[in-house]
Order: sequence, then C-alpha cells, then structure tokens
Amino acid sequence: MQKRRHFLRSTGTLIALPALESLGFRAFAAPRTSTPPKRMVFLGFGWGVTNETWFPDVKQTGADWQLSPGLQPLARHQKDITVVQGCSNKFSNEAHWGSTFWLTGANRYAEPGQSFHNSVSADQVAAAHLGADTRFASIQLNSADVPNSGHGPGLSLAWDMRGKPLSGLETPVAAFHRLFSDDTTPLSERQAQLAQQRSVLDAVLDDAKSVQKGLTKTDTDKLDEYFQSIRDIEVRLGKDEQWLSVPKSKAQIAEPKPGLAGKEEIEMMYALIVAALQTDTTRVLTYRQPVGALLQSLGLKVAPHDMSHYTTGPRMEASQKRDTTQSQLLAGLIDKLKAVKETDGSSLFDHTCLAYGSNIRSVHFLDNCPTVLTGGGAGIKLGQHLVLSKDTPLANVWLTLLQGIGTQAERHGDSTGPISQLMA
Repeated sequence: MQKRRHFLRSTGTLIALPALESLGFRAFAAPRTSTPPKRMVFLGFGWGVTNETWFPDVKQTGADWQLSPGLQPLARHQKDITVVQGCSNKFSNEAHWGSTFWLTGANRYAEPGQSFHNSVSADQVAAAHLGADTRFASIQLNSADVPNSGHGPGLSLAWDMRGKPLSGLETPVAAFHRLFSDDTTPLSERQAQLAQQRSVLDAVLDDAKSVQKGLTKTDTDKLDEYFQSIRDIEVRLGKDEQWLSVPKSKAQIAEPKPGLAGKEEIEMMYALIVAALQTDTTRVLTYRQPVGALLQSLGLKVAPHDMSHYTTGPRMEASQKRDTTQSQLLAGLIDKLKAVKETDGSSLFDHTCLAYGSNIRSVHFLDNCPTVLTGGGAGIKLGQHLVLSKDTPLANVWLTLLQGIGTQAERHGDSTGPISQLMA
C-alpha cells in the first residue's frame, strides 16, 4: 500500500493524494470531541430561477436588504442566509446544463483534442478533508427525474479528483438503505468478497505495469489515468473493510414510502440529509434536485423546459411558483438543522455549511448564478446580500467555503481567490 500511495506523488496530482490520506483506513469513527465536526451540503437545481422576482434588489447590499418575492419564504431565516450575486463559471457554454459545472469551475473543459471532461467538484475536496472518520466520505443524492430537471451531463452533482462523475442515489428509499440498513450477508462472506476484489485489483495492476515500457506519451497518460482508477477503487475497498463489522447508525426517521416524487421527494431527501449528519454517517452530501417532477407535484402542467423560457402568463407563474416552493423547502431544511442539538448545546446548523443554487440564472443565461449560503460550518458572514463584480468566478465562493471548513485549498476550478466580503 505504501508503494501505491507513493506512486500518486509521481503523477503530479495536487489534490488526489490528500484525498487518499484523509480517506484512510480507520476501523471506527474517532471519539467525539467537545467541538462538533464541520459538515458541508450542496443543493443544486436546474433551469435557474425567475430573473425578475428571485434576485434581491442590487441597490440593497450588506445587511440592509429585503428579500425578493422568490426568497420570501426564507424570511424567518434572513439573518442566517447570505445571497451572492455576480458569480459565474467562465467555462460554461451549454444553456441547460444547470449543475454539470456548478461545483467544479470546469477548468479543463476545452483542452485541444479532448472530449468533454470535468474537474473535481467542491464537495469532493471537502470529503477529502472531512471524510476520514465517517462510514461514508460523502453521499450523493440524485433524482430519477433528472432528465426533466435541466441538469446536464453527470450522475450527480459530484465529480471525483479526475473529473469523472460519481453516481447518486436516485430515490429516498435507496438513500435510506444505503445510509442506515445493515447488510445481512454473513460477515465471513463479506470478508471473502472483499478479499476476492482485492485479488482481482492486484492482478489487474500487475498486468497494467507489464505494458508500461515503450508506450507513447498519449498511451502513458491513459495508463496513468487507469492506475488512478485502480487507486480509487482500492481506497473504497479499504474504507469498506474497516467498517465491515461496525453496525450502521440507527435511523432517526422511518423508512420512506416508495414512489415519492417532486415536493415529497425533496422533503424526504432533506430529512435524510439531516439524519445522515446527525448520526455522523457522513459529513458531506450533495443533492441534484428534481424540477420537472416538482412542477407536476404542484399541479403545474407547464413543461419544465417551456417554463424556463417564460415571458408572461402561465409559464412565468409556474416559474415563480417553483421558486417560492423551493424556498419553502429550503426554509424547512434550515428549521430541521437548527432543531438538532449537539452535545455542547449548539445546533447542527451551527456546524453545517450549506450552499444552494444553480449554474443557470434564467432562460439561457449563464451569468449571475443564483447562490444562497447558510449555516455556520464555514464561519462565513451571514445575513447579508453581496453584489460582486460581474463574472466573479463562482469557484471563488467554493474556495472561500473550503478554506472556511479548514482545507488547505489554495485554488479551486478557475478561482482567483477567496471572497473577502464573505470571510468573518
């Protein structure tokens, strides 16, 4: 294992090695200290927002600002949210890819001669830092309705250290069982299965090494990427091995009913996010949310794509109803985070950094990405409305949050530096 970890140093990857170290092989969660751990949650949606009624007035900045109609359901939490305007991902060029670039900055999107590939998402940088002592370094939540929700390519909001998509759990039932249901297979059989998987990996690795000599640079690059894939699998197996005999935490909620969709799905996924954080099953979660199914659950018969191209009338009304409902759901999630008390008397909210938004502003506009930040986990200034310079890299927001939770990140995506107005 030591030789394999050393190999990663030779690849020149700046982030992958810390990921392997922090996802290290500990059998049990570290004992709770007097200071609760930090957590991070990203909630992303497609199709953007209603430009005219979601964003606060740009003339009202700092702490002296009024909520817009689209954000009005968050009124009871206004002192605990910060809305950021002016940010975008400069490499975005696809009108309806609402989340593909959202957490990455996609700083490797257009390399000559290469097809589309992404860069690492902010949640995975956080997972490398926060995920050592939990059963799951991160959890990705998805929705079966993603094709109707304006997200773009990807399997979740998350992209690994090589810019490859990470799959997400598509239903609340699947998420519940992943988080809280123990495997009923006898321990000895599970140990044998993992041993067999390790044996296969070793054989594959030996075969790959045998063809290293005499390769072209292109083939060498491909082989290096292949080796990195093996290392990623190896890390996951190591994590699985160390938690193999540790029972999962008891769920704080009942098993969800099958078939939940739209608003009910989002409500249940939010409840599962709180339960996962409360039990310290993971400290990093993402959720790529449904929009098409949300409209349908609200009785709105406008197609989601058509709604995103609103003018006036039913399409715009549907867009505005979508905005207020999403804000209501977010307010409910904040309620839940505030209600969960830590051992030191603080709340789960006080130690959770939560980001909510989209890569799309409205229609086909990819500038001024809607961004709401809340929670005390990153130590940022809350209760304010920031209007930054046009086309400030959205990755600057993520860099600020990543530094706020304690990572040593010096850059992320196309970032140019942390945002001083957010820093406490």
